[in-house]
Amino acid sequence: MWNQHVFIVFAIEHYNPLGVIRVLGFEGVHPDYIAIKGRAELSSHSRFINKCHRVDSVEEGYDVLCKVYGDIKEKTGRKPFIICSDDKTIGYLDLHYNELKDRFILYNAGKQGRINEFMDKFKILECAKKHGLNVLDSKVVKRGDNPGDIKYPIITKAISPNSGGWKSDVFICNNYNELDKAYEKIKSDEILVQTYIEKKNEYCVEGCSVDRGRDVLYSIYSTYNYMIKGYYSPYRTSGSFDNPKLKECLDGMMKEIGFEGIFDAEFLVAEDGTLWFLEINFRNTTWSYASACAGMPLATIWAKSMFEGKIIEGAYKHVKPFKAMVEPIDYNLRVNRGTIGKMRWFCEMLSCKCRDYINIRDLKPSWLTIKNWSKLG
Repeated sequence: MWNQHVFIVFAIEHYNPLGVIRVLGFEGVHPDYIAIKGRAELSSHSRFINKCHRVDSVEEGYDVLCKVYGDIKEKTGRKPFIICSDDKTIGYLDLHYNELKDRFILYNAGKQGRINEFMDKFKILECAKKHGLNVLDSKVVKRGDNPGDIKYPIITKAISPNSGGWKSDVFICNNYNELDKAYEKIKSDEILVQTYIEKKNEYCVEGCSVDRGRDVLYSIYSTYNYMIKGYYSPYRTSGSFDNPKLKECLDGMMKEIGFEGIFDAEFLVAEDGTLWFLEINFRNTTWSYASACAGMPLATIWAKSMFEGKIIEGAYKHVKPFKAMVEPIDYNLRVNRGTIGKMRWFCEMLSCKCRDYINIRDLKPSWLTIKNWSKLG
């Protein structure tokens, strides 16, 4: 049985792994948690955790993983599951796939380093274009170089989530002079420059895949209830994914990559409604807990499906659109900045079907959220 295996959540302290831990806990599975130091200790205080190992780095966590759990398969005949929710951890494990594949069940693309290969923003854009998705004009350049004949305005991005300053390397430039000034702050040696268009919204698709990417569940979509230039919105609307044309394109990508694991695909929605492909995150993502709130808990669906070699029967559920919120971030962006009053915000928060931090079934992380409210916002 899938739930007789050891489950290990290996991730930076964040509401993302907190969602995974709760999803597993709600189904009677108490995972061990290798908790990499983050802004505040929250997820590591979930009542659903069996054992917690607090570490300061991915490298230290990897050492714990191998020393504490590396012989479980040999002793019990059952490989532990590893679930990741941040780019650095999944990137590190992917580079050690050959050492792990016979001892653990983990996100993979069938070959060491292949997930990292497609975490390269230009590589994944080329893959998306090949499979029929709309892709904005993009170039890879060395920091300081003139990108030449690209249409301005442009947006700069680190070529990989594990390089440079990542989010801090994002700049919107209307001409080369502005890009030249941005280079003074950009940390990445190599960056992606991409034609920038004003977005009407974003469209994010959560899912999981098995059988080397040949069988994929797309569970929910999420769109944003207000826009933030150059950033995601923490207050969103989610619902069951139902877009056959988009599914066909994404199926082609997942099959080519050969990915097995939990992921999301992100799109920019232009003013005319056109979807422009942005990226795929090869990990449990921030909006994945909303999938569980829609009756599609990706962590357990993926584990069960890995046993069967295909997506389990009845995994997909049809639900009406609902509201979801990252509470401290939304409070900071709307209440602290004077957009809405506290009472209206409180009512909107209570009306959300998905709240990423506060949950009465897991009180200590909820209390610590309130205690660290300003730090988390």
